[in-house]
Amino acid sequence: MLSLRIVVIGGGAAGFFGAIACAQANPHAHVTLIEASRQPLAKVLISGGGRCNVTHACFEAEGLVQNYPRGGKALRGAFTRFQAQDTVTWFAERGVRLKTEADGRMFPITDSSETIVECLIKTAATNGVEIRIGTPVVSVKRGKNQFEIVCKTGEIIECDRLLLATGSSISGYKILQELGHHIEPPVPSLFTFNILDQKLRALAGVSVNPVQLQLSAGGKTQLEQNGPLLITHWGMSGPAVLKLSAWGARVLHDSHYQATLLVNWLPDLSSEQVREKILAIKNEWGKRPIALHRGVDLPHRLWQYIITRIGITAEERWAEISNKTLNQLLQEITQGEYLIKGKGAFKEEFVTCGGVNLKEVNFKTMESRLIPGLYFAGEILDIDGVTGGFNFQSAWTTAYLAGNAMGN
Repeated sequence: MLSLRIVVIGGGAAGFFGAIACAQANPHAHVTLIEASRQPLAKVLISGGGRCNVTHACFEAEGLVQNYPRGGKALRGAFTRFQAQDTVTWFAERGVRLKTEADGRMFPITDSSETIVECLIKTAATNGVEIRIGTPVVSVKRGKNQFEIVCKTGEIIECDRLLLATGSSISGYKILQELGHHIEPPVPSLFTFNILDQKLRALAGVSVNPVQLQLSAGGKTQLEQNGPLLITHWGMSGPAVLKLSAWGARVLHDSHYQATLLVNWLPDLSSEQVREKILAIKNEWGKRPIALHRGVDLPHRLWQYIITRIGITAEERWAEISNKTLNQLLQEITQGEYLIKGKGAFKEEFVTCGGVNLKEVNFKTMESRLIPGLYFAGEILDIDGVTGGFNFQSAWTTAYLAGNAMGN
C-alpha cells in the first residue's frame, strides 16, 4: 500500500510546524517541505531583534482573540484546540524553555532565535520530514485526487495533500488565485507613524508610558489605543502606535497614510485633575519659569516641547500666562494634535493584513472549503495580530491543526 504523500510549500514557522505535526500524526506518511530560498526559517531568525518572540503569556482563547485585528473570530475555536500554553509545552518537551517578560512576551531563555530554528529543523529531521531548500514553485495544478507541483527547474512533484504556508509572498497568492481562491489584498500592518515636525523628532528616544492615542483617518474613522509611546527620528513608535497601526491598517492604507493623531500624554488623570495640577503650580511657583517648573509627570524635554507648541517662551513665568494660554496648555497635554504623513517600518515584525478569505477555510482542520486536500497555515491567511508574539501564535495554531488534519 502506497503511503500518503504530503507536501508543505513554505519553510517558515508555519511550514515547519505543520510538517512536523503531520509527520507525528502519521509516521507512515511521506512529508516533504519545499522552501524557495536557501535559508529556511529566515524570518524566525531575525524576529524579535534576533531573540524570537515565540508567543504571549495569554492562556485563554477569549483573551487571545482580542489581539487580532483580523481573524480573531475565526481563531476562537482554533485556540481552544491549540493555544499559547500548548506552544510553551511543545517547545519544553523538546528541550526549549521559554521565559515571560514583564509585558507578557515570551522568549527562549537563551534569548536567541537560533534556539527555535535549531529545534524546528532538528524535530523535522527526527520525524522524517524531507526538507528541500532552494526549490521555488511556479504553479500548482489540481489533478484527479492529487496535486501536481511544478518547480522552477521543471520538476513536477505529486502529492495527495498540500499545505500552503508561503506567508505574504506574491507567488503564494498567485498560486491560490489560479486555483480559484479569493485573496484579500495585502497591505502593511504593524508600522510606525511618520510625523514631519522637526522639533518633535529632535526628542528621539523620549518615551512616555502610558499615553492614550486617538486616530482619525479618511475623515471619519476613530480608533483608540493606550500604552507606551516612543518618540523617534521620524515620528512616533512604541507598542501603542504599533497596535493602532494594526487595527487601522486598512483605513490608513486607503487614506494613503495621511491621518490625524490626538495624544493624551496623561491619560491616568482626568482633564479636571490636569487643570488642578497646572493651577496649583501657577499659584505656588508664580515667579518661576514655566519651562523649568512643570508640575505634571512628563519628561522634561517633552514638557519644553509642549509649551513651545503653544507659544510659551523659555523665559515666561507662571504668573504671566493668561487663562486662555492655560486652556491651550491643557488642550495640548490632553488632546495634542499631530499630523501623520506616511508610515515607517517596524524592523522586528514583518506583518501584512490580507490573504486567503477566511470564509473559504474550515478552521477545524484548516482545509480549503473549495479544494479538498488543500490546507493553509500562517500568514497566507487573512489573519494578523498586534505585536507581542501573537502572529507567531496564530502560525503555530493553524499549522498544528492543518498538520494533524492532513496526517489523519
